[in-house]
Amino acid sequence: MNTINDFLLWLDSFLGSAFYFPYLLLGVGLFFTLYLGFPQIRYFKRAWYIVTGKYDHSKSEGDTSHFQALSTALSGTVGTGNIGGVGLAIFLGGPAALFWMWVTAFLGMTTKFVEVTLSHKYRVKTDDGTMAGGPMYYMDRKLNAKWLAVAFAIATVLSSFGTGNMPQINNIAMGMESSFGLSPWITGSVLSIILAMVIIGGISRIAMVTSRIVPTMAAIYIAGALCVIFYNIENLIPSFMSIISDAFTGSAAAGGFLGATFAYAFNRGVNRGLFSNEAGQGSAPIAHASAKADEPVSEGMVSILEPFIDTIILCTITGLVILSSGVWTEKHENVFQKTDMLVIQGQYSDKSEEDRNQLFKYLTGQDHEIKLFTGELDIENGVVNPEQNVTIINSRSVAEDVSFAYATGKMVEEDLVFKDGKLETEGVVVTGKSLIHSTQLTAKAFQKSFLGDYGQYVVTIGLLLFAFSTAISWSYYGDRAMTYLLGSKSVMPYRIVYVAGFMWAAVADTTVVWTLAAVTVVVMTIPNLVGIVLLRRDMKDSVKEYWQKQQK
Repeated sequence: MNTINDFLLWLDSFLGSAFYFPYLLLGVGLFFTLYLGFPQIRYFKRAWYIVTGKYDHSKSEGDTSHFQALSTALSGTVGTGNIGGVGLAIFLGGPAALFWMWVTAFLGMTTKFVEVTLSHKYRVKTDDGTMAGGPMYYMDRKLNAKWLAVAFAIATVLSSFGTGNMPQINNIAMGMESSFGLSPWITGSVLSIILAMVIIGGISRIAMVTSRIVPTMAAIYIAGALCVIFYNIENLIPSFMSIISDAFTGSAAAGGFLGATFAYAFNRGVNRGLFSNEAGQGSAPIAHASAKADEPVSEGMVSILEPFIDTIILCTITGLVILSSGVWTEKHENVFQKTDMLVIQGQYSDKSEEDRNQLFKYLTGQDHEIKLFTGELDIENGVVNPEQNVTIINSRSVAEDVSFAYATGKMVEEDLVFKDGKLETEGVVVTGKSLIHSTQLTAKAFQKSFLGDYGQYVVTIGLLLFAFSTAISWSYYGDRAMTYLLGSKSVMPYRIVYVAGFMWAAVADTTVVWTLAAVTVVVMTIPNLVGIVLLRRDMKDSVKEYWQKQQK
């Protein structure tokens, strides 16, 4: 797992974590916002009217209603990104990361408008009578860039696993095990069967299921979140202030949190914002291509609502829950993931400013004096021998009360092998106190409310509904990409592999799964951003023609 994760991190260094990517994503959104005259503001009200069916025509071609298309696209975006993704963004970048998620969402509202309009405009009817659309179709039919369309479709298939499949079930399984003690294998097996039953029915069944799940899950989650926010109401204004004040400076060290630079918070905020609302990724256009609409621009307007609901509402609520509760700077008892843990030479304390500075420099890639431990670590009755001059780091924090045990529960009584700070000995479970991230962090925050320990069940149930609906929608995105690449006959084999991957990911390493998600999101996004910029004039002409028709 360490080797796989290191390889994925290497890829990510050229993609989502590269300096250019946030500027590319935000730059395209900003360009279209100015080029089209702030459509996310001017068309916002009309978008709500369209969703309610005010401008519907009974003879319009398509497979779903505007609301069902919106629900399917929302279910594809509202998932672990809103629960675990926000927890990961704050864990990595501090409060400032949430500010950059907002910026990504605001500009992303325009990006969605553009990509959905173009997708709907160049959609096609397949051999089985259903509609198929997405960036691969406008790349092929309008840009005459078959190679780019094929590259995007392949990236969509990969991302269906890396974005919509594996992170979702992994977080569900982790939450179910933590809250109810259910084995990840049981969770994975049961939900895999249900997933197979839903996706075999195609877009009609998918749209029917998601249109019922989305409103339900949003209501449950928001109600639980408000319990936390009102319980910690005195911290609400300071939380907002920290989001704004840290936006251009980075976040200082606080508690177990060792700090984050502006560049890191900016990069992680934009990256997690994209993972949450997928604006620019090109996924939602596939869902909206199925909508019954004669005017592509009208469907594009509907999509403006997605980043607003997904990020500006739901992610903000999650962020305020985490920040107001204070759990993001606290160390909690947890099981250490191998990819999150490392051992360094020397004794370091986060109570010492000098030590904090060195650890901060190491974590942010600056010049530092930190040296990773290689050799055998002497363990006595599950605890590191005090004479060993080492410090254990887990989840970007100095770990405390660390113990080593075998899977059977018996304490380790032997030397453990480490190489470059990483544990090489297999079959060892490491526990202790450290910062936590992703879903664990959000669940812990929900317990600091009127609900007490029962708050974690709101997260578990919300995550179950959020993430499972995401997996359903992404199966449709993948099968439309397979239809483009190899025809309708390839859909069923794809669905079988999709369900198998869903089951496997229930027991996979959490860190590896999130790293894979980060890579696949960007592999899909870059070709799509290139495509919509090349079609900027086509987009502007489409908007102009739409309003001319409305005036007749």
